[in-house]
Formats: sequence, structure tokens, C-alpha cells
Amino acid sequence: MLLDSLTLLMQPHGAEVRRMFGGTCFMLNGNLVIGTHRTTGLIVRVGPEGTAQALAMGARQMTMGEQVMKGWVLVEAPSDLAPWIDLALAFNRTLPPDAAKRGKRRT
Repeated sequence: MLLDSLTLLMQPHGAEVRRMFGGTCFMLNGNLVIGTHRTTGLIVRVGPEGTAQALAMGARQMTMGEQVMKGWVLVEAPSDLAPWIDLALAFNRTLPPDAAKRGKRRT
């Protein structure tokens, strides 16, 4: 099962698990990294710079209604999660920690 495999692969990174987008997402430093999507399979946050690479790997652009979600892609039934996790973690490392999303107040 996708969620079980994703959980196993994200645990060593210390990811927090949250229910979002009708699925289960994994957060690092308060930022969403990767997760399951209720209808598609996998949601991956790759950032604007990683989008072309993700599309070339077989993903499709994520949309919410009519709006294109820049830097986010969807992957249907990936056979290998490792490249998607690597791409998502690479973008996550460029982001500052988001204290608000971790439930802490900024001072």
C-alpha cells in the first residue's frame, strides 16, 4: 500500500504525519514535503524549479479547481517512491522552518 511504503521511507527523516488533501501528508520543519492524495496517488512538493524535472519523470501539474498549484505535482501509482522523496526533500531543504505550521507562535 502506498501510505505504508511512504511512511516507512519518511520515518528516518523525522517527518510529522498530517491529514490533508483527503490523504496523509508528511511534514518537515512545518512544511509539507510529500503525501498521498485521495484520488491521484501521490502529491509531491517540488518547488517551481523542480517542476520541469518532475513532469519529465511522469508527474502532472497539480491543480485545485481551475488554479494551477505552482511547485506541486501529482503522481499516479508510482512504482518507485525514492526519486519522488529525493526531489521533495531537496526542495524542502531550501525552505525556512515554518513555526506557524508546527503550531508554534512566532515571536
